[in-house]
Amino acid sequence: MASSTLEESVRPAEPRDLRQIADIYAYYVTESVATFELEPPGVDEWRERYAAVTGAGLPFLVAEDEGRVAGYAYCSPWKTRPAYRHTVEDSIYLAQWARGRGLSGVLLDALLDRATAAGIREMIAVIADSGDPASAALHRKRGFTEAGRLRRVGCKHGRRLDTMLLQRSLMDD
Repeated sequence: MASSTLEESVRPAEPRDLRQIADIYAYYVTESVATFELEPPGVDEWRERYAAVTGAGLPFLVAEDEGRVAGYAYCSPWKTRPAYRHTVEDSIYLAQWARGRGLSGVLLDALLDRATAAGIREMIAVIADSGDPASAALHRKRGFTEAGRLRRVGCKHGRRLDTMLLQRSLMDD
């Protein structure tokens, strides 16, 4: 994928993408602490997640490279109570073979644009503090600021982990 076409590779996810999305995410579930899930969700679970996100009018995007899903990004409601209806949490994951090309930034930029168009006012990033600064740096570069830290709330692969909460306002009041 040439960098001049990275933006052009992003499109709305479709049900046919869910098998590849499940495969991408499974790596992070089993091999990393980027997510606190312990068992990779199957395609049926991804169908439910996809339906919930798109049914709420929120963006669910993929980046494609030669017909393969190279990564995906979506946002989901931050909380279910109605007062939180304009606040979402973002999720971005790349296939291992697609890392290092700036695709995370392209996906996050597209997600921010589409979330704003959907009327979202605040986006939250919940980032496991694993010692890898990449996700926090990606978000900070796009205007997210640290809103808090939850200490030792996750336990995975024998590690007690903090989560950082980063936040970005998408609209001025």
